[in-house]
Amino acid sequence: MTATTAGRILSIAHHQPTRVLANDELAAMVDTSDEWIRSRVGITTRHIAAEDESVADMAVGAAAKAVARAGVDAADIDLVLVATCTAVDRMPSTAARVAHQLGVPTAAVFDLNAACAGFTYALATADLAIRGGGSQTALVIGADKMSDFLDWTDRTSCVIFGDGAGAAVVTAADASRGDLIGPVVWGSQPERGSAITLGTTGPAGPPALFRQDGHVVYRWAMTSLAPVARRACERAGVAPADLAAVVTHQANLRIIEAVTRQIGATGAVVARDVVDSGNTSAASVPLALSKLVERAEVPSGAPVLLLGFGAGLSYAAQVVGCP
Repeated sequence: MTATTAGRILSIAHHQPTRVLANDELAAMVDTSDEWIRSRVGITTRHIAAEDESVADMAVGAAAKAVARAGVDAADIDLVLVATCTAVDRMPSTAARVAHQLGVPTAAVFDLNAACAGFTYALATADLAIRGGGSQTALVIGADKMSDFLDWTDRTSCVIFGDGAGAAVVTAADASRGDLIGPVVWGSQPERGSAITLGTTGPAGPPALFRQDGHVVYRWAMTSLAPVARRACERAGVAPADLAAVVTHQANLRIIEAVTRQIGATGAVVARDVVDSGNTSAASVPLALSKLVERAEVPSGAPVLLLGFGAGLSYAAQVVGCP
């Protein structure tokens, strides 16, 4: 490993539960309608995990596909990172469970919680580990089961979320290549962290449910995210107009389209997986990218902007080469 080594996404894959929950079915459960949901967040369907399908199960489903597509041996993976905010068990980590299920023998394993910005945070962490010589082949996963933490009587939140996982294999590559993971631009506004919460009622209490102040989050997204994205493009040496695709956190269709316009990514394919999958938290960025790749909508190696954002009003953006 030398100082001229950087991370590159070798493969991407995703997993979604079998059950599809459509807006009309939700309208029979809570005071809402298909028109109300579409007009506010742009969602038509979302996937909901079975009661016995865990975050780790979904993470393994996505990771196994990514490893197979990359053509790497599980024994060569030396870092497994899982971004999640909904794992029920405190230990062992979800990453350790994934490594065991995939037969990864001795990798460094840990979970990372940056909520909906989790995958982009984890991807940056893996890239930095590779650049610093701590990893050669990393498995980076975003997985969340938001359905476990929703108030199904609250139409402002239960209509938004779905469950799923996305995974990428990241490998060391020569830094002169043009399809690397670009420098990350990340940060937060923790003083406004109470705008999105998912906590517990006490040391022995049941899990508390997801809550957010949607107006605060929307205003923050409209004013703060585009400058972050443009800085990530600048650091990567890519003009926004030259981006092949933009994959933001799939929070809300109005946010996705407005932020993309503000960035100036005029020729880019824009991921709109939120329409079919809802907001899948840490899974949303890799899940949406995986679908673009599966549909061959973006050429391999072309520059793609990833932009994650979420609780803690945290954010992370980087330009990557499309796997």
